[in-house]
Amino acid sequence: MAASQRTASLRREFLKRGLAALAPSTLWPGAGHAQSGAATAAPATRPVPSTGEQLPLVGLGSWITFNVGNDRAARDACTEVMRAFFEAGGRMIDSSPMYGLSQSVIGEGLARIGAAARVFAADKVWIGSGARGPGQIEESRRLWRLPRFDLLQVHNLLAWEEHLPTLFAMKAAGRLRYVGITTSEGRRHREIESIMQSQPIDFVQLSYNLLDRDAEDRILPLARERGIAVIANRPFREGALLRGLQRHPLPPWAAEIGCDGWAQFALKFIVSHPAVTCAIPATSSVAHVRQNMGAALGRQPDAAMRKRMAAHVEGL
Repeated sequence: MAASQRTASLRREFLKRGLAALAPSTLWPGAGHAQSGAATAAPATRPVPSTGEQLPLVGLGSWITFNVGNDRAARDACTEVMRAFFEAGGRMIDSSPMYGLSQSVIGEGLARIGAAARVFAADKVWIGSGARGPGQIEESRRLWRLPRFDLLQVHNLLAWEEHLPTLFAMKAAGRLRYVGITTSEGRRHREIESIMQSQPIDFVQLSYNLLDRDAEDRILPLARERGIAVIANRPFREGALLRGLQRHPLPPWAAEIGCDGWAQFALKFIVSHPAVTCAIPATSSVAHVRQNMGAALGRQPDAAMRKRMAAHVEGL
């Protein structure tokens, strides 16, 4: 199946399941009562190791949820998600040419709410030809309606040997601030390690959540050793993790770290790891984005609590 067909198929399945509209109390309790424009505390941040720049622990992904075509109502909804994200102190939005029309939806939303100066724009190069990489990057920048990206990543390591020199040259010329690589679903971790050890990258993006913890063994420690920022994708396994957890009550001790639902429980586990810079849950719900941003507030789990959280979920 072609990438565009797979993207459309996944989005249809996502919407069919109703995750974007669903807000059961065990996932996002009280989310429907969040008040637009209400004052909120500033989210906790973590520094990008290569510069010390502080980024909020929770960002915003756009895989599936922002690929809404030209549906006016759906595009308006995405703009409102972005508005709520920035109101809650968010900065990093992540996208890719692989994500259908998500980039144009982001660009339209940024323009409508006047958030171009606030966003930390993270995108990717995703093309098999190194020679065609610059053209794709320029098209992505045009769709975002920004003068430059903050971070560009080689998506799923596609032709990384050809693309990384291009990205490093852009950074040296002041046309880009950070360079990174990505993978997902636990794939190609050995190659990721090799690149982290041999290339002066600023970021690595990978899957990390309560059930997918392979990165804890080698990649997360290596990121700390090498001074590489980590973006955690698939924090909810595209909703499958939360759909499983909602069958069970939230443990009472989750209140010790300020969790009022499974979504915050799952996100706090991820962003409390000292190597993780930012997690990027995707949503098309304003209520959900507000709740997700709540994971960057209040007490974060310590090592003992993180172990307890993982063991509890494994035992369900």
